[in-house]
Amino acid sequence: MRRYETVFILRPSQSEDEINAIIENTKNIILSDKGSIIDLNKWGMKKLAYTIKKEIQGQYVFCDFAGTPASVAEFERKFRIDDAVLKYLTIKTADAISEEEIGKAIAEADAKHAAQAKETSEDEDQAVTEEDESIEETTDEE
Repeated sequence: MRRYETVFILRPSQSEDEINAIIENTKNIILSDKGSIIDLNKWGMKKLAYTIKKEIQGQYVFCDFAGTPASVAEFERKFRIDDAVLKYLTIKTADAISEEEIGKAIAEADAKHAAQAKETSEDEDQAVTEEDESIEETTDEE
């Protein structure tokens, strides 16, 4: 197994179901060759640095995985065929990765996601508290 990271950009007009179908297809290719998904993130809609296929925005998806060169070649072949995929880039981050290292990497990715979720919820709680305070101040002034 080798470790790879892939970022692919999908057309902004794709529905959530279509995006999920492309992601599932990619995951199935990796998993069918006995690979492992370490981290998978939908980064959402972003403005492109330059126009690609007459699009100025795109849906970004990031995938960190352990797999074989054959699985990479297969999903990149499908990306070239699929009109919904604007661009993709796959890089090899490690020549070899053991099952132990895969488990550690998955645990680290899960911990990172949990920390981000906690931070996001704290930010939302703080924003709600600040809103409540501003409403109270407005009520007091009247």
